[in-house]
This record gives sequence, C-alpha cells and structure tokens, in this order.
Amino acid sequence: MALPHGTVETPAFMPVGTNATVKALSREDLLDIGFEILLSNTYHLYLRPGTDVVQAAGGLHSFMQWERNILTDSGGFQVFSLAPFRKISGEGVKFRSHIDGSYHILTPEKVVDIQTVLNSDIQMQLDVCSPWGASYNDAVDALKTTAQWLTRAKRQWAVQQENGYRGRLFGIVQGNFYKDLREESAALTVASDTPGIAIGGLSVGEPEAVFLDYLAFTAALLPAEKPRYVMGIGTPAYILAAIENGIDMFDCVFPTRVGRNGHVFTRKGAFSLKRLDNKFDQNPIDAACACKVCRTYSRAYLRHLFKAQEILCSMLASYHNLYFLHDMVKNARAAIEEGRFSVFKADFLREYTADTV
Repeated sequence: MALPHGTVETPAFMPVGTNATVKALSREDLLDIGFEILLSNTYHLYLRPGTDVVQAAGGLHSFMQWERNILTDSGGFQVFSLAPFRKISGEGVKFRSHIDGSYHILTPEKVVDIQTVLNSDIQMQLDVCSPWGASYNDAVDALKTTAQWLTRAKRQWAVQQENGYRGRLFGIVQGNFYKDLREESAALTVASDTPGIAIGGLSVGEPEAVFLDYLAFTAALLPAEKPRYVMGIGTPAYILAAIENGIDMFDCVFPTRVGRNGHVFTRKGAFSLKRLDNKFDQNPIDAACACKVCRTYSRAYLRHLFKAQEILCSMLASYHNLYFLHDMVKNARAAIEEGRFSVFKADFLREYTADTV
C-alpha cells in the first residue's frame, strides 16, 4: 500500500497504540522491529488529550514522533463496548465519557473531521458493531445504520480531500453472523468504492469455528485489488487464517496485553514466564527468535522480573511478542511470494500448537 507516510508491505500486523503510544514500548522499539504502520484510536484521543492538543502539535505523527503510517479506528467499537452509556440514532452516537462522565456526540462527519485533524493515513468510518448473539433485527438495524453512515462519511472525506487531506477512508462490512446480511453489507460497502475495506464484527466472542467460517465467507465477497482489513485479531492462528483468506491487515491489543501479564509466544506455543520451571532456566524465551530480548535475557531473569513486579518485564515481554508476530507475518509474506504459503502455515501451526514448552 502506498500511503502518505510511506509504503506498507502486506500482509501486515499493526500494533495498537490506543492513546498515541503502544503500551510499554518506545517509538525506537517499534522502528527497530520494523513496523511500517500502527493503529491509534479516535475515541480515546478525542477525549484525551483532545483534538486541539494534537492539532497544535501539527498532527498525530508530530505529536507522538512517529514518521511512518498511522491507521485510526473510528471509535465505533469503543462506543459499542460502552453499551449502558450510549444511545445510537440515525444522526450518530451520544455517549458518556469513560473518563469523566461528560456527554459527547459523534456523527459520521465529525469522526471524519477528527481523523483529518489527526492526519490519519488510513481512517475508518463510524460504524455500529453488534455483538455475538445479536438478533436478526438488531443486526439489520446495525447494518443499515453503518451503510448510511458510510455514505455520509465518504461525502465528508471528499470535502476534506478538497482541502488537502491525503489520508484514505475505509468502509466497514457488518452483518453480524447472518450470511445474507454479510452479503448485503459487503455489496453496499464495495459499491461505495472506498480505497480499502474492513471486515468488522468478527472476534467478538464467537466460537473459533464460527469465526473461521464467517472470515472466509466475508473475505470472498470483497474485491481482491483493494486492501482488506480484519479488525481485532492478534493470535498466530487467527492471523494465518486471515492471510490464507487474502486479508492484508490486522491489529489487536492481545500481544502486548498478555505480554504485560508475563505471557509470551514461542515457535512451540505460548507459555507464562511465572511458571516455576523457569526459575533456574538460563535459556531465552525462544531459541529460534532473533529479537533483542531473546539474544540477551534468560527465562529465569524474566521470571524474576515478573515476580518482583518490575516494569522491565512488561517492556521486554511486549517487545518480544510484537517481534514474534511481525517476524511470523514477514515469513508468511515471503512464503506467499515463493508460492508455498499453505505449507508454511501448516508447518508453523503444527509446531506452534504442540505441547507448550
């Protein structure tokens, strides 16, 4: 993808920097790993520090000193998670801030304007995400509202383009877990002709078999020539399934969240650093990993840091987990170029899903 702040090779995993920072990692860490794009969140940045602060800094890139690309989520999922404190209408969403309880209204146009101030390289439309187990009628309402909001978002995005904004807009496919609604939503989103398309409403609590079924079903409805993005997936198995279905982009807080809790990825599966059998283990997290954590520190030392509640454990485990996923996706990309992705995926998962080390 050729974006305002450089080219992004796909498939690509995007680390999540909700508040204009990836928790426990510095910008130098992210550059060292090799990420070309990361994700920040419109909802959170709108509430704190506020768009006026980011605008005064010259945009989000200058504010956080990140010279590569940024995708911003519209805040639709965050509002969805605030169910007791929000009200959705045709106009937009009224909600109470999780920070101070103040009331706010987000409309599709306002969300475009906020992301323009942030100077997002990719911005997402405001959408309505319905939960696993939602009724058919609720899913229909969410689909219709999301489609209407996309029309309004695209109109406002065009205005901002005329004013010099260079970021791309992605529409979002909804439809919950009803295939006829997924088809309808995909058709409406494709017809809107945005530069890229996201698949929303997956990985929201449904069983793995349902996720895989609806991932494949929805991805097949989208044009192959446009970037395709599945929102909110961050485990190796889900990422590889997405790649197999032609998905270009994915993001999740999972690798850094579990890292802060001492849970780390290895080629032979994931494990917890706090396990007693790591107490005297002088081996690295993963002998096959080339990251600076595995080159330098032992499992015994990392376990000590975790048990002592030292911040460094969160930093090192989060770095390793992001390096691990970035390296996995980079190797998947090479396998695609060499025509051996299916073999790569099978071999990776055969080892990864073996007994944990």
